[in-house]
Order: sequence, then C-alpha cells, then structure tokens
Amino acid sequence: MLELKNISFEVSEEISQKEIVRDISLTVEDHKFVVITGPNGSGKSTLAKLIAGIEKPTSGRIILDGVDITEMSITQRANLGVGFAFQQPVRFKGLEVLDLLRIASGRPLTAADACEYLVEVGLCARDYIRREVNASLSGGELKRIEIATLLARESKLSVFDEPEAGIDLWSFQNLIQVFERMRRKNQNGSIVIISHQERILNIADEIVVVADGHIADRGKKEQILPGLLGTSSARNLCAGNRE
Repeated sequence: MLELKNISFEVSEEISQKEIVRDISLTVEDHKFVVITGPNGSGKSTLAKLIAGIEKPTSGRIILDGVDITEMSITQRANLGVGFAFQQPVRFKGLEVLDLLRIASGRPLTAADACEYLVEVGLCARDYIRREVNASLSGGELKRIEIATLLARESKLSVFDEPEAGIDLWSFQNLIQVFERMRRKNQNGSIVIISHQERILNIADEIVVVADGHIADRGKKEQILPGLLGTSSARNLCAGNRE
C-alpha cells in the first residue's frame, strides 16, 4: 500500500517559491488501478516523480507498505518494488532488449523467459529480443518494451507518466489492451497512471482529479468519470491535452 501524507513540493523562482504540489494526502490500496488526471500544469507528473523518487518533497512523508521511503533514492525505491515508466522512454544504444529485461528483473533470465514478457505486451518476441533499444524502435514499441521491463521486475507499484504521449493510434489501442491485461491479472500489484485519456480513465478502479497542485476530487470510476465527461473542459482534457 502506498500512502502520501501531506506532500508538498516547491521550486525556486527568481524572487519567490512556486508551489507545484500542495498538501496532498492519498492512499493507493494494494491491487488497485488508479488514474490521476487533471488540467495542464496541475502537478500530476510532478506527483508521479515524487512517488518514484525522481523529485523529493519539500514537506510530507511517503510510505510504502509501512516503510518510510521519503528520503530513499530511485534505486532504493526500485529495490522495494516501485517501478516508473517515463513519458518518453529512455533509449540505450548498444543495449539489446534481452539485456534490458535481465537488468530490470535482477536475475539471469533465459531468452525464453524474456520472450514471455514481450509476448505479454503484444510484441513478437523473436523480432525484438535481439533488437537494440535505440532510435530504430518506434515510440509505441519503446512503450511496450518499457512495460515489459516492469513486468519482469514484478513491481509492487507501477507508475506510468502519461503513457499515451508520443505514440500513434494503433500503438495506443494496443497499449490499452496491455493495461487491461495487467489489471485483470493484478500480477504487478498496484498501478498508478497519469493520464488524460478517456479510455485509460475508463479502465480505472479509482480516479483522482488534481487541480492547482491539490486533490480536487477522488472516487470510484463510476462516481468520477461521468462528471469529468460532462464538462467541455473535461472533454478537451480527455481528448489528449499534454502537460
């Protein structure tokens, strides 16, 4: 279980401090699929980075399964089971997909084991297992390979920052299917996704709406989604505005 307790985050500007996240308290229960949404600049992606350890909160505590991870590094959090997927996955020239999956898993995967993870995300394993993780891969391919690394790591908490960013419609449709499979199997514990997309919102257990750095609304999908889709601003938001 993930607990955010009164989390705030500020950045320094020329003559003042700007508060990006303001006193957010949030609990993500085990085996839940939670989507965090909201307007551009509301602090959603910053919140994801705070959970992953890319940024450190100005105040407040982050607790994972009863352990205070607030001051832990990205590596320490990863060792405890926190996985993070970037808006734009990192490319690694000279590193093959098989090697990346082995590094992610932390164990000596066989090629057959690695292929199972690639098949799970809808890739033909024989075509990708020896590919380099470089510019020859499309955005959609990189996204799915990155998800495969989270599957291989068996993360307790998988955090995705706008996974729909920069991919084509066909790849996005396949990405939705991957998330649906992850949700059904619950094999990676809890999932937190930062997203504007209605199709991703529609497969959530819970939706958290962030506005002006704080939680404006939260509840089960059935409670929150109709209200979001009932406003013109929300329809624009779900159409895919970027933060």
